[in-house]
Amino acid sequence: MADQAVDGDGRASAFRDKFFGRQRELKSLRADIERAGLDTLAGRKAPRARVLLIAGRPGSGRTALAEVLAGRLADEYPDGVLRARLTEPGGRRVPTEETARELLDALGIAAPPGEGEDELTERVREALAVRRMLLLLDDARDAEQVGPLLPDNPDCLAVAVAEGPLTGIPDVRPCTLGGMDAKSAIELLGTFAGSVRITVDPQAAETIAEECGGQPAALVLVGGWLAARPKASVADAAKRLRALPDDGEQPSSARPLSRAFRLVYESLPQQSARILRLLALAPGGLADLHTASALAGCSIAAAREALDDVTALGLVRAGHVHYEVPACLAPLLRALMETQDRPAEVQLARARMLERAVRQLQSCRAVTEPDGSPARKKLAGLPRALRFSGPQAAAEWLRVRQPALLAAARLAVADGDLDTLARRLIAALVKALVAHRGNEAAAPELYGLHQLVLGVAERRGLHREQAAALLNLADLDARTGRTEDALARYRAALDAGRAANDQYATGRAMESVGGAYQELGDWQRAADWYGRALALRQARGERADEARLYGRLGAAHTYAGRYGEALRSWRAAVAGYRRIGDLPSQARALSEAARVQEYAGRPEDSLHTCQEAVEWARQAGDVRLQAALQLRLADTLDRLGDPAAARMHRATAERLLGEKGSAYEIRSASAKD
Repeated sequence: MADQAVDGDGRASAFRDKFFGRQRELKSLRADIERAGLDTLAGRKAPRARVLLIAGRPGSGRTALAEVLAGRLADEYPDGVLRARLTEPGGRRVPTEETARELLDALGIAAPPGEGEDELTERVREALAVRRMLLLLDDARDAEQVGPLLPDNPDCLAVAVAEGPLTGIPDVRPCTLGGMDAKSAIELLGTFAGSVRITVDPQAAETIAEECGGQPAALVLVGGWLAARPKASVADAAKRLRALPDDGEQPSSARPLSRAFRLVYESLPQQSARILRLLALAPGGLADLHTASALAGCSIAAAREALDDVTALGLVRAGHVHYEVPACLAPLLRALMETQDRPAEVQLARARMLERAVRQLQSCRAVTEPDGSPARKKLAGLPRALRFSGPQAAAEWLRVRQPALLAAARLAVADGDLDTLARRLIAALVKALVAHRGNEAAAPELYGLHQLVLGVAERRGLHREQAAALLNLADLDARTGRTEDALARYRAALDAGRAANDQYATGRAMESVGGAYQELGDWQRAADWYGRALALRQARGERADEARLYGRLGAAHTYAGRYGEALRSWRAAVAGYRRIGDLPSQARALSEAARVQEYAGRPEDSLHTCQEAVEWARQAGDVRLQAALQLRLADTLDRLGDPAAARMHRATAERLLGEKGSAYEIRSASAKD
């Protein structure tokens, strides 16, 4: 994820702050930064940031090397180090638009929800063009993930971590990692086994280094095995390691890590081994105690004990809140799970994990509700482990777990067999995000979640949910200025609403289609669609919506210059609001009717209508509305040639607002003003 130091190559968490060997590689990388590029040699200024490539297999220590390099260069890049991981531990290729959004979040730059890859990557490049930063891109699959993020700024430096070459990026500086030198490998092993055991049998330590191919991840695993057995000798570990058969289907470079993993895995108790295997299902490779407990169907205490065991052995890394499966071990865990666990058990484990996440999200949202509300009463009935101490604790949990929760939603939808749980999870996540962050702040995440719901609804033929998802997506498109996209989705929502015989969704879609046409300046089509939505509301006897739609119809006619039709619509809106007793809305509708009369060249009628609106606003007790209408009266009186009366009404407005108010901030907007 963006702006996080990620060590994807299997170093045990207890030794993250230590680094062994690789001095030659560090020196070479540092020299490459200063070396003239092809453009410089040709007499041209470098057009973009220089790219250093650290290439090596997962488990080779490539990410650790990149982090050490970034740490040593940090002072030279005063605007900081920006990090992103381009492949999740489970192997999912992170879409470039998702990476770009995470980088923008790390930079504190807001991006509209639903914006495409090209626009987002352009925002990243623009942001980096005025900064001197180091961009660390971990676990890149290919140049297509890296190239769009590179700024046209030679003052920035990009360090990419990948398994192979990044063909397509010009003037890239590769540093290919093999195994560590024997001395450094033995030093790393000694941090686990202790210097005494290494000194007693240095030849066995060299044998282990050779059997591990000098790969840090493999050495950490063997070291963890030794650390868990203080009475075992280094020779014992070497003998057991040599006795393990090779997997002939694997490439030779992958066998050392696979054998070291098997050495440690086969020493685990059955419960710990099962929990470790099922961590292959953890979304994004991240699991907290609740996730592990749900996957294994055991208590949280048992999950904690098992996770502590596997963490001590270097199989899992422990963070402040969650445990992380090293990316280099994720394929090995998945292969074990597929061979040792029955598909039905795996599916049940996944269902338990999703159900636990749903309950946690419901608790996360409920804690924001007032005391005594139904949600808080339901929260009190949940187990203590699922409850939060308060809104702040819940918000922090949601912030930390958000990447894993979003990944869980994506995986649940992709699975296809757990669509009911997937829909419940997405619904709970949407409500929790809105409760803690609000609609505007959570809009980018909500956009992606609504897309997931749409995918499930289309796959299952759920027309009602399809309509709801399309309406939500279209609303977000409309708010960010993508009106054409919004219009297409509103029309699709209308078709889905009709297929579901959902009158609410159908009416809502009709009204929204009208709003989209109004935004595009097509007043005739806007009025037509408002009229269709109005007829549906009238047939259903929905008086409040009927009055509101008369108002929208009146606004469309006003913009089109059809003042007679506009006035009839606004008068119908006034009558509708009067029937339901909505005095403020009645006053606003009268005010708009007065505006239309003024546009139609009937200032005397406009004055009388506006005075009536002021009286209704006074009866409604809406002081700001009353003040706004007094200002409307003043403007009308100015046009009628009565400045003294106009000054009196402006003074009344100022008095109503008080000394702290600004009378001119509450004028209603119009295309004619």
